[in-house]
Amino acid sequence: MISLYSEGIFLLHGSEIVSESQAVQEMCMDREKARHETITYNILKSHNTSGDMNRLRLKFDSMTSHDITFVGVIQTARASGMERFPLPYVLTNCHNSLCAVGGTINEDDHLFGLSACKKYGGIFVPPHIAVMHQYMREMMAGCGNMILGSDSHTRYGALGTLGVGEGGGELVKQLLCDTYDIAYPEVIAVYLEGKPKPYVGPQDIALAIIGAVFQNGYVKNKVMEFVGPGVAEMTTDYRNGIDVMTTETTCLTSVWITDGDTKNYLESHGRGDAYRELKPGAVAYYDGCVRVNLSEIRPMIALPFHPSNVYTIDELNENPYDILRQVEEKAAQVADGRAEFTLCDKVVDGKIQVQQGIIAGCAGGNYTNVMEAAHALRGRNCGSGDFSLAVYPSSQPVLADLITKGAVTELIGAGAVIRTAFCGPCFGAGDTPAHNGFSIRHTTRNFPNREGSKPGKGQMAAVALMDARSIAATAANGGVLTSAQALDCWGDVPDHEFDRTVYKNRVYFGWGRPNAEEKLVCGPNIKDWPEMGGLTEHILLKVCARIMDPVTTTDELIPSGETSSFRSNPLGLAEFTLSRREPAYVGRAKEVDTFEKARRAGGNPEELAEELSQVFGRIRRLPEFAAVNAAETEIGSVIYAVRPGDGSAREQAASCQRVLGGLANICREYATKRYRSNVINWGMLPFQMEKEPEFDTGDYIFVPGIRDALAGDLSRIRAYVYRPGRDTFDEITLSIAELTLEERQIIRAGSLINYNRKKR
Repeated sequence: MISLYSEGIFLLHGSEIVSESQAVQEMCMDREKARHETITYNILKSHNTSGDMNRLRLKFDSMTSHDITFVGVIQTARASGMERFPLPYVLTNCHNSLCAVGGTINEDDHLFGLSACKKYGGIFVPPHIAVMHQYMREMMAGCGNMILGSDSHTRYGALGTLGVGEGGGELVKQLLCDTYDIAYPEVIAVYLEGKPKPYVGPQDIALAIIGAVFQNGYVKNKVMEFVGPGVAEMTTDYRNGIDVMTTETTCLTSVWITDGDTKNYLESHGRGDAYRELKPGAVAYYDGCVRVNLSEIRPMIALPFHPSNVYTIDELNENPYDILRQVEEKAAQVADGRAEFTLCDKVVDGKIQVQQGIIAGCAGGNYTNVMEAAHALRGRNCGSGDFSLAVYPSSQPVLADLITKGAVTELIGAGAVIRTAFCGPCFGAGDTPAHNGFSIRHTTRNFPNREGSKPGKGQMAAVALMDARSIAATAANGGVLTSAQALDCWGDVPDHEFDRTVYKNRVYFGWGRPNAEEKLVCGPNIKDWPEMGGLTEHILLKVCARIMDPVTTTDELIPSGETSSFRSNPLGLAEFTLSRREPAYVGRAKEVDTFEKARRAGGNPEELAEELSQVFGRIRRLPEFAAVNAAETEIGSVIYAVRPGDGSAREQAASCQRVLGGLANICREYATKRYRSNVINWGMLPFQMEKEPEFDTGDYIFVPGIRDALAGDLSRIRAYVYRPGRDTFDEITLSIAELTLEERQIIRAGSLINYNRKKR
């Protein structure tokens, strides 16, 4: 079904794969020359301003943010001196759309966004009109373009656009006419062959690929380039559903060859001029290859708690108890004794009973998916039991066409609930399941607690990812988990007729028309970033959380869901940091931060509490540190996690630590580039260490001469662990992976805001 090549490959004329060893030895092919023949190379080259393709400094064609991220981005850029948006910037309102939590807070954010678009010249998409990525597909993406978004699922590769999801700091740099700086990434060919079965949907293909590449890191921080004859066997709308899920592989971005169907898609959306043919050159080199036989893929399910935990639905139904027990074991680890979650009890008379189905967002709410679901439920119903089905079309134009074609009537008649364009089910702010509930969803993620459960309060639920076709088949079977293969109704999808009238009438198009006299509308919850100091000569870190889970997601670092109402209030949001994973963290971090601020404000930074006096006393017992000055040593908190940052691009996963006095992260490796970038942009040190941590929560880590260390070799940074009450002072070795000159300067300045203020 899917095979991974253990070496690079040459792709000849877009259809023949030759292994690197064979090509170099027998055919004398030039690998470096062939690297330049990928679609990726040519798009990156056209956007690179450095003149050096090994060290890219990229400028994007446009950007996008939603209402959980755009206030912070704009406030940061504004504090750094921005006067107008220098490139098209789309602000969508698809996350805090409901305005149901936190009083006036969410709608205040929306009014802020509209006023910012008027003041700085942006594009404002009001709540319920479109989810972020669907709007960008319909109105902004084009062949050969690059789009930067403050959301991890910024993926428009099926339209020939390199979409990159990053934290807000990287968008701020573009708003200040700076660049996105990365080393040239490796490029992996995703070679598609065969043809999907009629009952197989884009989510099935995506989950199969994620299952094959996530755990081994095959495409981590690389570009996935979709090629091969199988591309032509799928419509562009179908390809979009696969492409958006590439985020879950931890790749940097993705791009597809373009063809007549891509052209038809863009023309039907009134943007025929955005099309151009993209394909690799006659001889193109890739650093690896994921070979996918589309004909062999079957309906899939990703069980809790990750999109890579995949099985075929048939495999699960044939052996439910053994497989579900494994998930229950993982659920027990997630709950950590605070809540109970069971799955084996969902097996009734040998069949798995599901409580909820959701088809939504940038992955599930596409026209094709919803139309197929409607056809599956024609003349059938969801039943009157505890199973429910909700469908969220991805934009008002999609919904309008579904209404015109009768699909909405069919869905409603079957008992489904139709909702507006909203991303809530994907991050825990919409259709949260009941306690101990099991939800199947065509959305993007099924991480722990992301659906809205709160183990700390005894509430636990879980999500499995499936394609809309199998969700509809399950609904037609009254909630009994059912593969789409059980029905014979697929493939009869009429062409989508896009009508942009709602956009013309409701979206504010202000690009190129800034009005400096316009006042920003700031509600009482919209707060400026607090002041953050620059890096001192030495730092003393108190370990306030030590997390030994294999992966720590951004949802665990800063929970999604109801916390989104505080995303415009840095200190208010920070109160939720690690609240579902390490509830005591905030109190510990605040205690350190309060003391540090008090000793600085008091004018006598040498005045230390008893425990800290002991720490400095132990430090000064070493001759080389005898003169260490507490005034030149900042005291702050640090989190250790094995592999932090999988998941969302949200910068708040890092900024919340920083406003609580965080100075660093320590890990074995960072799960994603975007989380590490967030750590750096908020002035924290992205430390790594190979060994198991020999320190625990409550211990101190002294890092001497860190300002000087940042200017030199970062592969071996001396640090010392002090354990209160034991009088031990043990040396450890930390490291920092490669940093650009600008990243070093940002950390020294204490944050991107400080760096930009100083630069300007």
